[in-house]
Amino acid sequence: MGIIAVKEAQKLANTKNLDLVKIAPQAKPPVCKIMDYGKYKYELAKKEKEAKKNQKVVNIKEVRLSPNIEKHDLMVKANQAIKFLKNGDKVKVTLRFRGRELSNINLGKKVIDEFRDLLVEVSQVEKHAKLEGKQMIMVLTPKNA
Repeated sequence: MGIIAVKEAQKLANTKNLDLVKIAPQAKPPVCKIMDYGKYKYELAKKEKEAKKNQKVVNIKEVRLSPNIEKHDLMVKANQAIKFLKNGDKVKVTLRFRGRELSNINLGKKVIDEFRDLLVEVSQVEKHAKLEGKQMIMVLTPKNA
């Protein structure tokens, strides 16, 4: 239609039994359309609901290890982490040090690196292993995501 006065646009909308709806108020001049406001609100709500439905929620699952974990236990934890990663969840690997274990941080680093190597086909490292207080933390994400 082009640029017309507000009163004229309002009259035009009233003659058609429709509403004058401001679509882009920040534009200069503001963009308005003549339409059914109820239908417009319904369409907006529908689009918003559809966008929310298509949104993927990423959960963070935690796997706890210890520096002196046995080989089989490490494999069980790795299989559990693989299951989490295949579901599309992130995996937070926590290796907790207790007492004198803090003096053997290299052993913990070795365990966490071995764990990462077991998951190399299905994951990528989002946050590398880092010592935070008495625990070493690493975050893995699914490879295809």
